[in-house]
Formats: sequence, C-alpha cells, structure tokens
Amino acid sequence: MTTTISNLKKGEKALIKEFDVEAIPLKLLEMGCLPGNIVELIQIAPFGDPLYLNINGAHVAIRLETAVEIEVEIIQNHE
Repeated sequence: MTTTISNLKKGEKALIKEFDVEAIPLKLLEMGCLPGNIVELIQIAPFGDPLYLNINGAHVAIRLETAVEIEVEIIQNHE
C-alpha cells in the first residue's frame, strides 16, 4: 500500500519510495531520508505536528508539511 509519511500510524514501518528533492530539507536527506530506507513513526506531537521518526536508526522530527511530500510503502503495521 502506497501512502505518505503523514498517514502512518504510531509504530508502523514503511519503505521510502520517492519524493521531490526540492520539497525536502537537505539536513533530512543527510540524515538518511532517502528512497529505499526504512522509516518508523515513533510518536506524534499533541497537535499532530511534528512527527517523530526513526529513519535507519536516526531519530528525527519532521514537520507535517514535509511528511506529506514523502511517499512510502507500508511494510509493517503497528501492533
């Protein structure tokens, strides 16, 4: 199932598929947010922004406006 990071539920893991490089901050790319890497949603802030993620072992927080730009394929549903 293809979706975006913004649609993940807490605990779900997904494979990063594609995104517009211009829409993603360079720092996020440097931290491993690249196609083919695994992303897991760890926590959502109280008002839904930002999202706290584990991307290949790096813990990062990204804004919802960035999360909607990153297309992923869910590989493991939350428990």
